[in-house]
Amino acid sequence: MTASAQFKRSPLAMAVLGILHLEPMHPYAIQRRIKEWGKDKVVNVAQRAALYKTIGRLQEAGLVTVRETARDQQYPERTVYEITEAGRAACAGWIGAMIGDARYEYPEFPAALSFLMLLGPDAARAELERRAQALRARLTEMDADAAQAAIMNLPRVVVLEDEYLRAVTDAELRWVDGVVADLTAGALTWSLESLVPDRDSEST
Repeated sequence: MTASAQFKRSPLAMAVLGILHLEPMHPYAIQRRIKEWGKDKVVNVAQRAALYKTIGRLQEAGLVTVRETARDQQYPERTVYEITEAGRAACAGWIGAMIGDARYEYPEFPAALSFLMLLGPDAARAELERRAQALRARLTEMDADAAQAAIMNLPRVVVLEDEYLRAVTDAELRWVDGVVADLTAGALTWSLESLVPDRDSEST
């Protein structure tokens, strides 16, 4: 098996290859381009060390290669990378798999929901109300971004991730609001004691 076939894909690795599809770049320019295009909402590029590590792994796998080392008196030496043909094929394959395969991704929120009973109804309601407030603020921000994209007349295909994230966020908010309403009305309630088996009764 080749190194490229063994490479474990990630959103960041896919984004790096996607950016290098357009033109060779050094890592700082790749990070800046991802942020300029708003892709940092779906790809974590906050840590430049993680970006350099990913590029190094892509190079080891033969998916990118060094184009040149740029020297400028105003900046430190910068290595410019370009995508290889193997990288183009890998990028297309990853995008197809990420789009077509409905994989379990184990996000934090449903994991925490599975143990929500430990907080008790009142604390659970308070935390869900806090989440709902954050989701509303996020929707407002998303709507502002969408309005800006409309002004710029951007093609829909380049902002599909924003469209998806808004739909998911809106659906989540409606669900959270529904659970909060049930907690407030008492339609959803529990006590930890009622959920834990009575050990004395089990032993008899």
